[in-house]
Parts: sequence; C-alpha cells; structure tokens
Amino acid sequence: MVTEVVKELEAARAKVAELENSLAKAQKQKLAGLHKEYGFDDLSDFIKAVKVAASGGGGRGRGRAAKPAAAASSSKKQRSKRARITPEVKEKVKAAVNAGKTGAEIAKEFGISVPSVQNIKKEFGLVKARG
Repeated sequence: MVTEVVKELEAARAKVAELENSLAKAQKQKLAGLHKEYGFDDLSDFIKAVKVAASGGGGRGRGRAAKPAAAASSSKKQRSKRARITPEVKEKVKAAVNAGKTGAEIAKEFGISVPSVQNIKKEFGLVKARG
C-alpha cells in the first residue's frame, strides 16, 4: 500500500514537472512576440519603451514618454465624426423612449451618445422627476 502511494506521488511529481515545462515554453513564446502585440517593430524599441515607463517617464517624471515613430504611425486611430442630431432623429428618439427602450439602447441604435439621448428626453419632458 505504501509503495502504491509512493508511485502515485512520483507520477504526480512527473506530471507537475511536465506542466511546468510546458508553461515555461508557452511563456517564452508569448514574451518573444510581445513587442509586436504592442505595436513595436523590433524588440530593442520595445525594451527602451518599457525601461522609460518603469523609470517614471524620464526627466522629472512629468508628461508621457514619446512613442517611437514606427509605433506612433501604426497606432493612429481615426476619430469618429460628430453625430448630427436632426429634428427627425429627435422624433425617432422620442418614439423609442415611448416604446420603453433604455437610453443605452437608443444611443447605440441612432449612433449618438447617452448624454445626447438624455438631453433630447429633457427637451421633450420625458425625464422622470427625482424623488
């Protein structure tokens, strides 16, 4: 009986060692591609950026560290255009409120912000009075 428990223990230790090895391999692969995941073309630029971030941004610690040129150009996002809230949109929002939809649902449906929905509701007197 004791020998069986010892064999089970050895098998469990072997399984743990195997899992540790596979985890180490997976971590190594993940780390090798980490710079690409954050938009850096090469590892040295990524390491420099991490060092700057870890040191508090350099200098007196004010402001943000500048991104490398390669990363800055690849991470630019287009700003969405400002939504036009026409009288027709306001009427549709009013109908949606009367139909029982939530502000978030209405905002998503018409491509406007939740505060804009709230402002339209106020304009039509559809906001409930506070207790």
